[in-house]
Amino acid sequence: MNKPVPRMTNLFLQLGLPADEASIAQFIGTHQLPSGVEFTEAPYWSDAQRQFLSEQIKADATWAIVVDQLNESLHEEAVQGGGRLSS
Repeated sequence: MNKPVPRMTNLFLQLGLPADEASIAQFIGTHQLPSGVEFTEAPYWSDAQRQFLSEQIKADATWAIVVDQLNESLHEEAVQGGGRLSS
């Protein structure tokens, strides 16, 4: 059985989200998280998405690197802004 290669586009497919480059960029741009919000506790994940992301990080699984990249991307504005998001 072929396993998907862990890339951002395949991660978005695994999460059931649009996976073209523009959709990924839009999702990241419109779903930024403050530094105090855990990535896996973001309010926009479904229970299944949250479980998948949590399991991948905890298990240090094949997807962990890409999941971590998404985490960093979703906190990018908070890091640049000193820990908070501007309104």
